[in-house]
Amino acid sequence: MKPGTKLKSAVCDTEVMVIRGTGVAPECGGAPMSETRSGEPKAIDPAFAAGTKIGKRYVDAAGTCELLCVKAGQGTLALGGIALQIKDAKPLPSSD
Repeated sequence: MKPGTKLKSAVCDTEVMVIRGTGVAPECGGAPMSETRSGEPKAIDPAFAAGTKIGKRYVDAAGTCELLCVKAGQGTLALGGIALQIKDAKPLPSSD
């Protein structure tokens, strides 16, 4: 995955942009994501149905993959069957 690539879910409306990528294709709702959306959506895996939020960055535990959600949906983003987490905001320096 190259940074800047837009990926679409095969099971819901989720769309993401790759910020930092790896050689492994991300999944959404239990199905692999691709650059084009196939005709009819597949069924969402209930284990990966927590949803995505627009404008949030999703990262893996190692920090090797980062995805920006540009369109929200019902599927959960995952990498290799492990759900991605929302990236925490950086704390601002104190103004003492």
